[in-house]
Amino acid sequence: MPVSTITSKGQTTIPGEIRRHLKLKTGDRVEFIVERDGKVVLVPATVDVRELKGLLAPAPRRVSLDEMEVAIRKRAGRR
Repeated sequence: MPVSTITSKGQTTIPGEIRRHLKLKTGDRVEFIVERDGKVVLVPATVDVRELKGLLAPAPRRVSLDEMEVAIRKRAGRR
């Protein structure tokens, strides 16, 4: 099991085995999550932009300002 020592300044080095497992690189950020049972989980806080592909639905069709105004007028007329 990988082990790390805390310095007098509260710093530590994440062991290489853990960095490789989490695919961490220089400059990456990590997040510490404290669970209800007191266990602390370390997770990467950075996401490769390629992992975001497909996260959002395709943008709806574009609408001109004139089309928006017409739709607003129609909606307002129903009230």
